[in-house]
Amino acid sequence: MIKNERQYRITKSQARRFSKALQSLRQRESLPPGTHPLIARAQVEAMESQLEDLKQELRDYDQLRAGNFDWPALDLVARLPHVLIKARIARGLSQRDLAHRLGLKEQQIQRYEATDYSSANLARIAEVVNALHPSADETPTREPAPR
Repeated sequence: MIKNERQYRITKSQARRFSKALQSLRQRESLPPGTHPLIARAQVEAMESQLEDLKQELRDYDQLRAGNFDWPALDLVARLPHVLIKARIARGLSQRDLAHRLGLKEQQIQRYEATDYSSANLARIAEVVNALHPSADETPTREPAPR
């Protein structure tokens, strides 16, 4: 992801260089004599893929600069603490269970939840998300409470 104008300029320059190198490769100017056609094709396809990735990053950044952004997605940041707590409960995990998955003390999870995760850094929040994700454990740790 391009994050600033400097990275944008660098990526644009890289895309130009890739494009020139790809053109040369397609004309077999930069291949050693006797290169097997399958090897040559693989090199071309790899460079085409890398060039397309660079072009997509440039298009994405251009779209963002033009103001095209999913603004409601920002609401997730405000809702995230409650989403994490709800996910823990929905997964059937106690605060102790979550703490165990993260290698933390139960009191730390209690503090995070009491303060809506205000003291947790982004890396810790990502760890919590990963620990809560259904793929982290395909079987629930306990049966859901009866209704």
